[in-house]
Amino acid sequence: MAKDEPPGASLKPLVFRVDETTPEVVQSVLLERGWSKFDQHERNVEDWNLYWRTSSFRMAEHANVKPWQCLNHHPGTTRLTRKDLLAKHLQHMGRLYGTPLYAFLPATFVMPSDYSKFVAQYFKEKQALDAKLSYWICKPAELSRGRGIIIFSDIKNLIFADTCIIQKYICNPLLVGRYKCDLRVYVCVTGFKPLTIYIYQEGLVRFATEKFDLGDLGNSYAHLTNSSINRSGASYEKIKEVVGSGCKWTLSRFFSYLRSWDVDDLLLWQKINRVVILTVLAIAPSVPFAANCFELFGFDILIDDNLKPWLLEVNYSPGLSLDCSADVSVKRRLIHDTIELIHLHSLRNERKESCGAADGSPGVSLAGKDRGQGSNLPYESFSQLRSRRAFSKDETPVKKVVTTCPENRHTCQPREALSRQKEVHPSAREPPKAKPKARARHPALNTLIPCVSLIQPRGREKGLSLHIQPDSSWVPGPQAGNFVLIFPFNEATFGASRNGLNVRRIIQELQKLMHKQCSQVAEKKIKRK
Repeated sequence: MAKDEPPGASLKPLVFRVDETTPEVVQSVLLERGWSKFDQHERNVEDWNLYWRTSSFRMAEHANVKPWQCLNHHPGTTRLTRKDLLAKHLQHMGRLYGTPLYAFLPATFVMPSDYSKFVAQYFKEKQALDAKLSYWICKPAELSRGRGIIIFSDIKNLIFADTCIIQKYICNPLLVGRYKCDLRVYVCVTGFKPLTIYIYQEGLVRFATEKFDLGDLGNSYAHLTNSSINRSGASYEKIKEVVGSGCKWTLSRFFSYLRSWDVDDLLLWQKINRVVILTVLAIAPSVPFAANCFELFGFDILIDDNLKPWLLEVNYSPGLSLDCSADVSVKRRLIHDTIELIHLHSLRNERKESCGAADGSPGVSLAGKDRGQGSNLPYESFSQLRSRRAFSKDETPVKKVVTTCPENRHTCQPREALSRQKEVHPSAREPPKAKPKARARHPALNTLIPCVSLIQPRGREKGLSLHIQPDSSWVPGPQAGNFVLIFPFNEATFGASRNGLNVRRIIQELQKLMHKQCSQVAEKKIKRK
């Protein structure tokens, strides 16, 4: 306790703000961690630290965010999450840097503007295939949860009214027990300037609840994996071959299943990492700067029977409802780890701010020490997480509010309470009696942690790392909980993203890495022979 603080002083918790769209699990986790919910009748209008909601924020809200505040959306990211805009951006990147690099997006036509192009392609394929059928899927540009989707092989069955996309249907998906599935992969972008991307090592695998059958294109339960659709199916509760009951697995269970069939799951994960990086790069240069915000995306990835990942779509504010045990185990920890991640990111930004940005301009972060001129708020910054005691105006201690959740208690919660403890010099600390588990490696403010390579997404091998001198600029840390850094993945990409974004250089580094990984795979095959 600081010398100028009276005995018995209480710590003031951090405050989160919500609206009617904020997922219940977010509120539950924040309360469990010791946060307090914002009440506009009891608090100053600026007296909050994190505003989490489903809808986007206006640019004026980004411009007015205070150093101690954080928003859960970046401006301009809907260009990835609208299906038509995603297709246009990825097609543009393919034209600039080579179509094969962006071949993870199925052939896509945006309706109605590309209608004539689609018709030409449809009849070209029909003539080439002769008696064989080609399959297409039509999706409304703005709808989610499988609404409005139709699958067809005869153009006579194509019906659309609003803006939509038509894609080549992947008719050779990897099946588990003859059931189609796709992966929900969570990605957190903590900043676009410089670009910093983390991928979550756990996720969800979503299954159709009827066996895959190209002879019955109208059966949504066989072709669509959206859980909002399959929960209403007659086979949802039934014990299905390999899959079991329900329609979801965790990602770790899926990769364990692949390993049982001698599939190189690490190589597949590397491919997914590349899909994520190349997708985010498509909009990164044009995203306007905004301080103190992050974006949690949900990437939907389909794996075909050749183990190639296909990007289906990118979800804005991915669903966080808890409908089954897999949801509970994945999503609760996801929110915990997201809070850990933005905390650590803001701490590193605070260090960057104190040193100045790489281009000589002052760094901007949610951990800024400027509390605002004339502000009566007790908050020093979001990232310091109550490292000092906070008092109300009348100097009486502010009561700490902690609401615990009776189940699924997070192993590292509450981090906020731990970070409030008085800092002790390393030389004065007693050595630990037992070696701590290396789960979430939290760097000290004066320590630079090297980035994790793209070829080490699952922590099984040592990959490339950054070797940066202690006096250099900000470096993102490699891990927070189950989030692992995938960009920047080496010193060259770190440099290419610091002052502006040199996309061409980044693409070159990705291609080098892909070539290296292909060589490693070829060597493994030779050794097996």
